[in-house]
Amino acid sequence: MSANGQDSSHEEAHTGPIKNPKQVLLASLFAFVVPIFVIIGLVYYVTSANKPAAGTGDPEKAIADRIQKIGMVEIRDANRPLRAGEEVFKAQCAACHATGAAGAPKFQDAAAWSARIATGYDVLLNSALKGKNAMGAQGGGDFTDVEIGRAVVYMANAAGAKFEEPKAPAAAPADAAASASAAAK
Repeated sequence: MSANGQDSSHEEAHTGPIKNPKQVLLASLFAFVVPIFVIIGLVYYVTSANKPAAGTGDPEKAIADRIQKIGMVEIRDANRPLRAGEEVFKAQCAACHATGAAGAPKFQDAAAWSARIATGYDVLLNSALKGKNAMGAQGGGDFTDVEIGRAVVYMANAAGAKFEEPKAPAAAPADAAASASAAAK
């Protein structure tokens, strides 16, 4: 075996399929540029769903959505009579407390209510207003805090408590002073 024969076979064993600069350029193109265009095409395909543009459809609704208020003020009749605890219970509390859904103590179940009654009215009212465990917050809904308190008293008293039903809050002293000065004139 000659030394030249070994050298030539040695060079052929380490050379790759790319033999000239044109092949390097094509390999670079297919290895880097084509996948980028494929990815861009896939992104356009995925995001090209038939979505309505902003403001299309009902123009009045689109304008109302764009200029909607951040907050909302609700005016209620402050002079309406307070609802009774039973009425509030039936309207808001009975959904869970009548059936015991989500672990709620059932109405008139003295065993389930006894530990809760022992904590006192204020703790029960706080739980009703702010929520506890699976029970959502009840304050700020269709009923005032006093009406929610009346429902708490109604449920607790039905299970053996002796809580007194909350009364309507007294008029604020500033309102009373304004009323007195207006009456004096």
